[in-house]
Amino acid sequence: MKRQGCSFKLGCRGGKAVFITFEGIDGSGKTTQLKLLAAWLREQGCDPVTVREPGGTALGENIRSLLLSLQEGPTTATAELLLYAAARAELVSTVIRPALEAGRIVLADRFSDSTWAYQVCGRGLEPKWAKQVLAGAAPGLKPALTLLFDLEPAMALARSGRGDRLERESIDFFTRVREGYLTLAAKEAQRIRVIAVNNKDIRAVQTLIRREVADLLFD
Repeated sequence: MKRQGCSFKLGCRGGKAVFITFEGIDGSGKTTQLKLLAAWLREQGCDPVTVREPGGTALGENIRSLLLSLQEGPTTATAELLLYAAARAELVSTVIRPALEAGRIVLADRFSDSTWAYQVCGRGLEPKWAKQVLAGAAPGLKPALTLLFDLEPAMALARSGRGDRLERESIDFFTRVREGYLTLAAKEAQRIRVIAVNNKDIRAVQTLIRREVADLLFD
């Protein structure tokens, strides 16, 4: 089947459950790209479920408010990771797994790779313990495809607006997070696709994403 740019139309096969995650440091554009991909998939006849982390449930949204709050956010990295894990456990059990079991495509704005990059690589938490917590929050669940939007931290922070608690972290912190992501990508190259977004416009990045997803979803 001929695929050119963003214009190819494929026709979604019903009942093909696929879990795709969008990752990257704050300001990398992943949320915008997820929304564009979801709209495109609907044009193909798919009906994707979109979720964000933390969030996606009543509990998750309350936890999100705490995590991003300048006044009420956690003061320790351990508490931070456990809050993310609690939000994820609720989202997985009440939204993501039921959707996949129903044969839906699930698009997630962040998942376990974010927690690893931010709390283990960025904050310096003990990896073995963190890995156990992450496994407990989403037992046996792993994305079929992860799209990692890679951007220089200085450029990403300039885009983000630095409004919430995490966005106000130092550039050194985000450099560690970025390096953590890239290390994960090197170890799991078949699952994680690195998309360099420096100096690329939104449409060019979306074209790359649609090609990756089309290769996964359609023969």
